[in-house]
Amino acid sequence: MAVQTVATSSESTVDLGPAAALSCRECGHRVPLGPVFACEECFGPLEIAYDFSAHDTEELRRRIEAGPANIWRYAPLLPVPADVADKPNLNPGWTKLVKADNLARELGVTGGLYVKDDSGNPTHSFKDRVVAQALEAARAFGFTTLSCSSTGNLAGAVGAAAARAGFRSCVFIPHDLEQGKVVMAAVYGGELVGIDGNYDDVNRFCSELIGDPAGEGWGFVNVNLRPYYAEGSKTLAYEIAEQLGWRLPDQLVVPIASGSQLTKIDKGLQELIKLGLVEDKPYKIFGAQAEGCSPVSTAFKAGHDVVRPQKPNTIAKSLAIGNPADGPYVLDIARRTGGAVEDVTDQEIVDAIKLLARTEGIFAETAGGVTVGVTRKLLQEGLLDPAKTTVVLNTGDGLKTLDAVAGTGLTATIRPTLDSFREAGLA
Repeated sequence: MAVQTVATSSESTVDLGPAAALSCRECGHRVPLGPVFACEECFGPLEIAYDFSAHDTEELRRRIEAGPANIWRYAPLLPVPADVADKPNLNPGWTKLVKADNLARELGVTGGLYVKDDSGNPTHSFKDRVVAQALEAARAFGFTTLSCSSTGNLAGAVGAAAARAGFRSCVFIPHDLEQGKVVMAAVYGGELVGIDGNYDDVNRFCSELIGDPAGEGWGFVNVNLRPYYAEGSKTLAYEIAEQLGWRLPDQLVVPIASGSQLTKIDKGLQELIKLGLVEDKPYKIFGAQAEGCSPVSTAFKAGHDVVRPQKPNTIAKSLAIGNPADGPYVLDIARRTGGAVEDVTDQEIVDAIKLLARTEGIFAETAGGVTVGVTRKLLQEGLLDPAKTTVVLNTGDGLKTLDAVAGTGLTATIRPTLDSFREAGLA
């Protein structure tokens, strides 16, 4: 079975595999591949249009299954050259899909509960996926400096990828991030710059720098390289389906920062259906936010199509984007698939981090606490079906957000004697 898509390879002037052009998500206007992210006609967001016409389903499946144990097994479906696996890159992906039976029992899930644990990536977050994609675009367009605006995880991923690939890096973060994330971003030797403000202030500054001569030769992975960067999140969808035996899950719970991850997971699932790699069946996507930064959840519950910006105030700093670029598209997907968008308090986040650690031995960062906490809340509200196959995303490692569980510590302090051991009630 071959699938014809809308793009034609003649539109492309660089070698980024099946990527053929950039297409506006709003008006459909098309432009050649390049380091641009906004439509010149309507200012809507640009995304990759592909030519998948050469793919036969069974041949593609065999090629994927024979590929490397990282995201490059899906190179035929990504905006990268065919020889991407031979270039210096962190090679993220193919992380564990953990069957979470203990957590399922605690939550009352009977249909199968899985945690897609992306803390196993090179810098211990899913951001390695998107940066790997952006790095290939930076190479193609001749950039020499890799940069980003970041809430922490992305800064580390960019620093590491740039070091591996021989790029200069200079990344920008809010000045008050968790110390663990600051150290991890700085250790790779690039320049790390704190901005006196929140993430939205950082992002605005980076947009200004792109238009200034000082930013010449800079590839901002989540700004002027955003269409390519965002495609890295599709690989989560590909992996989940393949690890389930080429089946779609019934329900997914996905954290929301900018909202791009959720929208691209949906795009990836739709591509798998169109290519015939999985059976076409309904699935529901649920979005998860922290109450202290919940603009998408607030809009969803109010029945609005417009997402009003909020000033973040939450321990889940990796999700603290008060003006999420893909917020309206998240609303569309949640409603189209029959899902929902929910939020949890900071205390519920901490409780969920501990619950996942206690039941499955997975120490999630605060974003993972958000998804697990929202999963529990959705089940209590009757919005998530406990009899359906459910996948929950953990996008980062708890060692990066130790402050969130700082009250956790020693069970007891005893003398080195058996009597003391017994006196402490540990026998």
